[in-house]
Amino acid sequence: MFESAEIGHRVSKARFKEEVPALREALLEAQARLFAESKIPVVVLISGEDGSGKRETISVLYDWMDPRFLSTQAFEAATDEERERPAMWRYWRSLPPRGRVGIFYGSWYSDPIRMRIQGDLSEMELDARSAQINRFEAMLINEGALVLKFWIHLTQKAQRERFKALESDPHTAWRVTPWHWGRLKTYGKLQEVSSHLLRMTNTAVAPWVIVEGEDDRYRSLKVGQVILAALNARLGGKTPPAAALAPIVRVDSDGRNVLSELDLTQALAASKYRTEMGRLQGRLSELARDPRFKNRSLVLAFEGADAAGKGGAIRRITAALDARQFQVVPVAAPTEEERAQPYLWRFWRHLPRHKHMTIFDRTWYGRVLVERVEGFCVPADWQRAYSEINDFEHELVEAGTIVVKFWLQISQEEQLKRFKEREQIAFKRFKITEEDWRNRDKWDAYQLAICEMVERTSTGEVPWTLVESNDKNFARVKILRTLCERLEEALKEPDPAPARKGKQSKLRDASKKKIKRTAKLNKA
Repeated sequence: MFESAEIGHRVSKARFKEEVPALREALLEAQARLFAESKIPVVVLISGEDGSGKRETISVLYDWMDPRFLSTQAFEAATDEERERPAMWRYWRSLPPRGRVGIFYGSWYSDPIRMRIQGDLSEMELDARSAQINRFEAMLINEGALVLKFWIHLTQKAQRERFKALESDPHTAWRVTPWHWGRLKTYGKLQEVSSHLLRMTNTAVAPWVIVEGEDDRYRSLKVGQVILAALNARLGGKTPPAAALAPIVRVDSDGRNVLSELDLTQALAASKYRTEMGRLQGRLSELARDPRFKNRSLVLAFEGADAAGKGGAIRRITAALDARQFQVVPVAAPTEEERAQPYLWRFWRHLPRHKHMTIFDRTWYGRVLVERVEGFCVPADWQRAYSEINDFEHELVEAGTIVVKFWLQISQEEQLKRFKEREQIAFKRFKITEEDWRNRDKWDAYQLAICEMVERTSTGEVPWTLVESNDKNFARVKILRTLCERLEEALKEPDPAPARKGKQSKLRDASKKKIKRTAKLNKA
């Protein structure tokens, strides 16, 4: 893929001085319009070989554009906090909001390339990661983002000459280390891995732009021109065509479904409830303090009909836990900040660290429930959300997170009874709103959406637990029992394998051990 970036592209100083003023003016105008409309975010990835001019390119963009509406995120080795969450967590947190440009110096491509070069990732695993990246970028684009991916290329000869030039200048010598010279020896492997990954992720909606990096003026001009052309195209109303989606057609020939088959008459006597609740809360408390939980985290997802008892069930869970160990996230209509991001962003930001839990009172399933039924998103958005949600939950499980999902179901008659009770009890009156009554009028539409949600997102790794909730005692005990069983089952499994260390890490560790041994011998 790099042939076109190895032919010696050059831009003369005179031409550069002639073209830059108009380009800068046009970029500023496009950026001002982007911010004023605040309809799309722009994600710019700057990748490439060491010494190819990535840092200089970002500096030029800051010089040519309004820095108030730019942000730069640089990603190096993951911190302890980042390693305790799914790999994509740190990138989700850094996405720019609508109306702004986010520049990524290093990105979700960096780790797969590094791990493959070091032998920590097989080619099959690299291809699987490529497919995951493609789905992630497609989701960003479907949510309105403009994703621009630049690979700045240098030949091995040009890279060596660049390192020598930097090293010879006292002002830039610090930028070249023995590590960089060592990387030069793996140049061939980098080309093999990066060209394969770029080919696998060079999609129609997020293509790679290969830029020859040897001539600074050419590199800067091309990157600026590509960004301007892409901004003008999107601001002019040209958007990537929506993917063709097969319409969802649901037919229950006999009138039966997963909700109609629930036995809502199940109940639990008060005396048995107290006994079971005490036993299960004690069991949950022990599991939360189990040493095997130290490298795991827990995400609880609560969904259900209005007045089905989600809040009461959550309180019975938290009563058994140390308050320092969990966070309850009530989910309502998105805030202005959240509306400026992809819909999954507000859930990624709350994912727990190891030994911690996040309890979501309503979840990411709002996209295929409320937003679908109320018409807050177009059909294409909620139809693609099923696979996006499955990908999200799969990433959590891969990272060692235990995910447990509950749907609490009650009958229409029981819901009406609880609505009226809430209106009569002062400290419960806040729970009942006009929206609750309005949603009740759409009961059948919600039941259809719930059935499709369960069928499309109840996976082997993260199944739905449907809870018969007409009797609160029965529902709370079933939820606690299910949670304890799922935790016990997960903790029997081996700890999620820690990221294997690459050769460079192993060499550094070996050097540290050698230094320690030498120090001990010297003391002796």
